[in-house]
Amino acid sequence: MFVCAGESEQFDFALPIGIGLLNAGIALTRHCMAQKPDSIHFVGSAGSYGSYQIFDIVESSRACNIENSFFNAQSYSPIAHMVSCETIDNEVVVNSSNYITTDADLGRHYEEKNIFLENMEFYAVMKVASAFGIPAIGTFVVTNFCNSDAHRNFLKYQQEAIRMLAKRIKEKQ
Repeated sequence: MFVCAGESEQFDFALPIGIGLLNAGIALTRHCMAQKPDSIHFVGSAGSYGSYQIFDIVESSRACNIENSFFNAQSYSPIAHMVSCETIDNEVVVNSSNYITTDADLGRHYEEKNIFLENMEFYAVMKVASAFGIPAIGTFVVTNFCNSDAHRNFLKYQQEAIRMLAKRIKEKQ
């Protein structure tokens, strides 16, 4: 089953599940309860903390949920912040939060923890897949760097990036 966030990131081969952690988690849970898919493949955009460039396409099956305040010792969480469903060569960890990082200095902290990309929904997708015992993977296209220009560049590159990602996915099928 291919899934995507939806709204401005629609694919003709993917089911929209909503933007953000909660919307994605709720919608995907409903779909998994109604029809247990053999696998889940999330497709969407991502911000780079610095190592990946605009229009890079990256696969991952590891997600985490770390808030920026963690790096300033201003928060903690009693829940596990990492989830994975299967192994891919050259594994990339994707961080998810309902907030987009706009401080480039924070990107360095993420990369020191081997976290290289940011996508709002992927952690929820991986948690739901894990709960149902369904293998899952994500394929992301980089639309922006996590810096003060994040939103402007996301808007600037999103349409071309989504077109490139759709083409790549269709070629692999």
